[in-house]
Amino acid sequence: MLSARFKPYHVPLFIGKYLWKVASRRPVLVHFEVTERCNARCGFCDYWKTPASAKQYELDSFVDATRYFNPMLVTWTGGEPLLRRDLEQMVADVDRVPGLKYTTLITHGGMLTPERAQSLWAAGIHQFNISLDYLDGRHDVARGIPGLTAKIFDAVDAMRARGIDNIRFNTVIKDDNLDELLPIVERAAAIGCGVNFSVYTDSKNGNRDHLLAGPQLDDLNDAVEALLDYKRRRRGVITNSDAYLEQIPRWARGDAMQPCRSGLRTIHLDPTGHVKRCPDFPTDFHWRDFKRYEPIECNACFYACRGEAQAPLRFSRVRDVMGTAHAPE
Repeated sequence: MLSARFKPYHVPLFIGKYLWKVASRRPVLVHFEVTERCNARCGFCDYWKTPASAKQYELDSFVDATRYFNPMLVTWTGGEPLLRRDLEQMVADVDRVPGLKYTTLITHGGMLTPERAQSLWAAGIHQFNISLDYLDGRHDVARGIPGLTAKIFDAVDAMRARGIDNIRFNTVIKDDNLDELLPIVERAAAIGCGVNFSVYTDSKNGNRDHLLAGPQLDDLNDAVEALLDYKRRRRGVITNSDAYLEQIPRWARGDAMQPCRSGLRTIHLDPTGHVKRCPDFPTDFHWRDFKRYEPIECNACFYACRGEAQAPLRFSRVRDVMGTAHAPE
């Protein structure tokens, strides 16, 4: 069923707004990158090197940008957004801006207490997305936060007990976690959560350690087929579209892909309000000077934000994206 925060009648309204957004070539999803500071130590990202002094340049409101873009999807991200002590106020201010929108938060989970989750839920967050690439201590090592995996599952249990019914794990498909993908899905289903997959790329900082190549491509095909099989048997746990999952092996093999629509369907606003067409690209202009982007021939990544922008819009896809709540098995 849909999360209690969203009702079935919202689905056709969202489809209508999506079609209008696409026809007018305005961004459907806007990422508010509220900070580039981070207290994790992920090998694929250098944001943890951002100096503390950067805090002084961070915006304290994205209300005007929300009014301007009128997005149907808003994602609060970073860096680690929970480093912002004023995040609840920022979320609440954006939530009050007129216009139907669905709001998510991406976090590594290391600072996500049940109390903080409750206050963000009350402020207007509709969905929590927590990074999780392994079910054991490898995740702690990968993120550079001791005890992180256990902390995440403890927090999720407490959040569910408080009535927070829309939690997803964001899992990056890497060279060394192909055998973990289905167990992560099964664990998520057992505790009433969902999973959204993306695929590893070195485009963020050049770290090629986890790229999929060679013999692993056969294993990748098998892993994706297993995910698709699970998804067809039990809808609502894996929230990616079939179309996105099916394209992952093609991208990993280096096959030709459709031009990227980053900047058309999705944009990123950095902590100072400047626009990036993609999280791994430099900024181009302030949001007040926004100019419409054109598709770009770039094959550096196949993030879910890229692949899902190219996937066909179907009712089941909108239903899954808008907060399917899962009962624990």
